[in-house]
This record gives sequence, C-alpha cells and structure tokens, in this order.
Amino acid sequence: MAPAGVFEPAKAVAAPGQSAAAFDQKVINRISADRMYEDVYHLTETIGPRVAGTPAEKETTDFIKERLLSYGYDVEIQEFAIGDTVLGHLQTDAGNEVLVNVPAGSAATADTGLTASLYDGGLGYPEDFSTEAVGKIALISRGGIPFAEKVNNAYAAGAVGVLIYNNIEQPGPINPSLGSAAVQIPVGGITKASGEALLADVEAVGGNVTLTVSAIENATSQNIIATRTPKKGGGDGIVHVTAHYDSVPFAAGASDNASGTATALEIARVLKSYPIDEEVRFAFVGAEEIGLVGSRYYVSQLSQDEISRSIGNFNMDMVGTSWENATAIYMNTLDGQPNIVSETAAATGKRIGTPSELILYQRGASDHVPFYEAGIAAVNFIRREPGTANLEPYYHTPLDTIEFVSAERLKEAGDLVGASVYQLIKK
Repeated sequence: MAPAGVFEPAKAVAAPGQSAAAFDQKVINRISADRMYEDVYHLTETIGPRVAGTPAEKETTDFIKERLLSYGYDVEIQEFAIGDTVLGHLQTDAGNEVLVNVPAGSAATADTGLTASLYDGGLGYPEDFSTEAVGKIALISRGGIPFAEKVNNAYAAGAVGVLIYNNIEQPGPINPSLGSAAVQIPVGGITKASGEALLADVEAVGGNVTLTVSAIENATSQNIIATRTPKKGGGDGIVHVTAHYDSVPFAAGASDNASGTATALEIARVLKSYPIDEEVRFAFVGAEEIGLVGSRYYVSQLSQDEISRSIGNFNMDMVGTSWENATAIYMNTLDGQPNIVSETAAATGKRIGTPSELILYQRGASDHVPFYEAGIAAVNFIRREPGTANLEPYYHTPLDTIEFVSAERLKEAGDLVGASVYQLIKK
C-alpha cells in the first residue's frame, strides 16, 4: 500500500481494439506547450487582471468563446449575477501608484476620486484621533480591533476616508473585511511597506493622496461551456473538464488561473475531432475567486439526469507554476479518497511517465467542490510542494505573472489530463 496521501496507481485497462497507450499517444503527440504558453501570455499580458464582473473578465469570455467556436464545439454562455463589485485606485501627489484592495461594503467616491491629506490614525482606537483628522484620509494599522470598528471610529472623528495597512510583510495589499457593517466612507487596504512609506510622507510633506473607489452595480459573470457529443450509438456518460478564468485584483493571474484555462483550451483543441463514445463538456467558469460562484451555478443548472450520467470532473487550477518547490501534481478530492478521475489519471501518469509525483490529497477550495457535493466524482489538479502542500509564493500577489509559468509544466498537465479524459470518453 502506498504511504498516506500518496495514491498508488491503478492498473491501466486497455480499450477494446486498441491499447490504452496508443490512445495516450494520440493526445500527447498533439498537445502543444507553445500554444498553451501563448494563451497564458494573451490572458495575462494582453488582457491582464480578470476580476469577476469587470470588462476584462468579459473580454476573456469573448476570447474563450471565439476560440471554442473555431474548434467546432457547440458553445453556450451562462450568465449569472454576482452582486456589486468595487474597484479601487490609489495615487500619491507625486504620481506614484499604490496597490490597493477595496473591500465589499466600502462607500464609493466621485469619478474624479477623493483627494485629501493623510492623518496617522494609529490602530484606529477612538483615542487615536484628534480634531486634526477632520477632512483627511486616516491611515490606520491592522491589529487590535476589527476593521469595521476602525473605519467607524475614523468616520466619527471626521475623517473622509480610510486606508488600512498590514502589520506583516506580504506581497499584496490586504483586503480588510468589513463584514455586514455599513460604512459611510471609502476604504482601502494596502501593504505594510506602502503604509510605512505613506506614514513617512505624512511626517515629511503632509502626504496627499487620491483614492478612487468605483462600484459596478448588479454585476454579472459568465461560464463558457463547450460540448461535444458522440455520434449515434455512443454512450450516454458525461465528462466535465473545468478551469476558472478570473483572477484576483491587481494580479495578472498567470498561474492562477491562466495556466488551467490555457491547458483546458489546448485539450479541447486536441479532442475536437477524435472519435468519442461519451459526451465531453469543457466549462470555463467565472467568479471562482469570490466563492466558486461560476462552478456552483454550472452544477446547479445540471438536471438530475445529467448528474446521474456524469462520469467525473477534471478541474485544473494553477497547473503551470515554475516554482521549483512545486514538484508534485496534487489530485485533491473532498474526502481524500480515490475515485474514477484520480484512478484514471494515476494509471495514465504511470503509462506515459509523468515526471512529477502524483499525490492524492484531501482538500476543497476550488471548482471541484460543487461537483462532489452533487455526487459527481471530481478531482482538482494543482501543483504544490510535496510534504507541506504549499502553493507557490506568488499566489494571489502582483508577482503572479507569466515570468513564473513553465511551458514544460503546462505540457505535463496537458498530457496527463488530456490523455486521461480521452481514456474515459473513448471506450
């Protein structure tokens, strides 16, 4: 038996009339690392951050749709509501841009933004404010009391905005959750380094900044679904291949998750014309970063008959990172147990000689979750560090760029998942 957490590959089952290895080669001989890398480049360098509900996410929808149509798939767009979306921009008087996260519940500013001098609000306790705070943007450190309480204390003291800076070093700005509290002024979260630099400006020159908070009301996101059904006489099973295409704010989202998106697109290209005996659906889902919203909507729209006919879900997220410690492909399941998807992938990996260790692991936190909850076998394929299960250090930061994506690892994921999917749709 394999050690705990490491899946022992199942024996490959040869397809009638042709070996499983021959089917593998039909896929991996056509999977192109260059093509996947070019798509990651387009998603990150041409489009950039693809935050749910924004024009950039919609531009990505159009890109994926047109590509899938060009491959001959039947394509459906599912639109769903995600509520209001808030975006922020912060700039100093010197013209320097400061990365800022705007939490849900923040008040908006005028289109021209809110320009004011900064006030050192300490930790945001009532005693940290004086009459000097009136008409200024309070600069407050994380810690001590809840974020919403800090903001309300600043508002009570006459501040017209709040910037909360982290008290620990992290690459990206914090997103200070306001919970269900209603706040009357715009709020932004910034890094520890940015906060300390702005504090120095307060002491030296008064520290004027312009904070802009804009709200997209009644925002929507989309799923793009490409379907290919077998010819008459095939089976009635369905294999779902999924990847989310949105990103967090100010991150290009190269690993998370242009890598999974590009890999799914390439598998769709390769499988567009091969004979199949089961239905395959490629679902590119939006709004994953705000709570798996797109994948939950996709699964909610499946009929009970479609759910009962579903063979499994292959979900790809962060499969292309070049981080040297991420030498394993984790196969995450909600219960930590093997299923038809993990077993098929393990057998495929053994046949094709997948260089990375394949590790079965118990974890949710990605778009395989709604499938499992509906009773569909589902696996999240993701690169992590063996032993620690750590993700790359660029995760959810401005450093998540194409610089840290590996074409070779994209190819490895495309070969593994693509050949595994083909094993299940071509009997």
